[in-house]
Amino acid sequence: MPQPTPPEPKTLLEAAYRWERELRDHRSMIQPLTGGEIREWTIGEWMEEARRMAAYLVSLDLPRGSKIAICSKNCAWWIMADVAIWMSGHVTVPIYPTLTPATVRYTLEHSEAKVLFVGKLDSVWEEMKTGVPEGMHQISFPVAPEGPYESWKEIVERHEPLNPAIERQPDELATIIYTSGSTGRPKGVMHDFQRMLHCTAGLSRAVEAQAGDRYLSYLPLAHGMERWMGECALLLHGEGEIYFAETIDTFLQDLQRARPTLFLSVPRLWSKFQLGVFAKMPPKKLAWMIRVPILGGIVKKKVLVGLGLDAVRLAGSGSAPISAELLQWYRDLGLEVREGYGMTENFNYSHITMPGEARAGYVGTPYDDVQCRIADDGEIQVKSPGNMIGYYKMPEATAETFTEDGWLRTGDRGEIDERGRLKITGRTKEIFKTSKGKYVAPAPIENKLSNHPRIELCCVGGAGYPQPHALVRLSEEAEALVAGKGRAELEADLAAHLESVNRQVDSFERLQFLALVAEPWTPENGLLTPTMKIRRNSIEETYQPHNDAWYESGKRVIWHA
Repeated sequence: MPQPTPPEPKTLLEAAYRWERELRDHRSMIQPLTGGEIREWTIGEWMEEARRMAAYLVSLDLPRGSKIAICSKNCAWWIMADVAIWMSGHVTVPIYPTLTPATVRYTLEHSEAKVLFVGKLDSVWEEMKTGVPEGMHQISFPVAPEGPYESWKEIVERHEPLNPAIERQPDELATIIYTSGSTGRPKGVMHDFQRMLHCTAGLSRAVEAQAGDRYLSYLPLAHGMERWMGECALLLHGEGEIYFAETIDTFLQDLQRARPTLFLSVPRLWSKFQLGVFAKMPPKKLAWMIRVPILGGIVKKKVLVGLGLDAVRLAGSGSAPISAELLQWYRDLGLEVREGYGMTENFNYSHITMPGEARAGYVGTPYDDVQCRIADDGEIQVKSPGNMIGYYKMPEATAETFTEDGWLRTGDRGEIDERGRLKITGRTKEIFKTSKGKYVAPAPIENKLSNHPRIELCCVGGAGYPQPHALVRLSEEAEALVAGKGRAELEADLAAHLESVNRQVDSFERLQFLALVAEPWTPENGLLTPTMKIRRNSIEETYQPHNDAWYESGKRVIWHA
């Protein structure tokens, strides 16, 4: 007699309970530890730890729906803590592990967090922790820095698993994800269990998730996209495996250990992979070898094996535009990198490039149950099942973010082609006016400028000046060239690239100069968001005092120490 099909879960937590029953012995999470040690958990093992921590959280007798924060780099305990928070009837508040103390304090105080999980962090925590309000209850993961915290290990050893756990309803608040704050203070985006489940199921359909998929989780779990793929998909499907990265230095080894079938990254890392290959084999020689019958297949396989990407079935890129040349290079290797688009405000459930549908400069088409339109002023507006409940304690900001008929205002400008593919052309609030009265959208120029292996990041500005200019952070390879007395060669190369970009834009958009800045742009110094996007206002304010002298110099490439 055929077994009845189990009912669809109403929440991701309910799905986790199902796999706890049906796949207890399935290897689920693989965590590297210091010294080369690897720890593994079956579903039954990590769910038991989560239940024990949930029992402790219940014992704190907090009001139901209390906010509990997690500040950690990606690790197995991040996911266990999140599930424990849900099991105990509370709401998770992720905190990026690269914030300023002021932002840490604002997030914890604004969210009214009652407890903070402190996890896998590096030396920046010494400064960050000064933003933790005095007296806040803190719990440390086994991989956390030393401090006056309650120990995860000791807590789970002295508590029995919570059984039964508190039942959660689809419309209950599950998490508050604070935006990365590229402009102004972060806003707390509220998502309930229903939205998280719906978006995860839609993503799974789009990527054709399979039993046995492997995923390397290294982009911040505090970001909606990584939470979606690196945690929610695991909870929904159960049969996959999640690997974690240990450090930047071990990343390639971690990747080769995981041999992921699904892999997400950002343009900067896709470019670094390429440069790493070029360091071992000149680009022209590699391109020639790939075109040779039989040999080409061997070489492609060898390159992908070396990167740990030989098993990848779906590769994705997001967060920023990726160049057409880079996409084609991976395609020549046999790896199609699919772009996507989304926001924290719609749990990243907006657009994805489907196989064979890629178009350079476009981020794909809407998911089947998502609608997209372009407003009269060029703004992209989206109606998605993932659209947020609203901003926590910010009703006015919530009202401003939605149109009267319920569409999310993304703040991005864009256009849609004849096949429904979306192109991002800039931010509505980033446009500035030159002294000639012309309006300039910086993002399209930045995209063209960044299409160079020696440019890591750039920021186009120039409000109130006759022509725009660009601030540029060089790549590691370019900085090594300068250190090796290749400054003149690099300057000539970048000057030629500047002229090439200027030929591709209107006369009023042509850059007067490139200012090569030596100061690193990082989340720690406030010039990048935790998701590595530029904080335009902060960067422009930092270098504003130099603008007059730079414009008066008449130079095309300016070195700023």
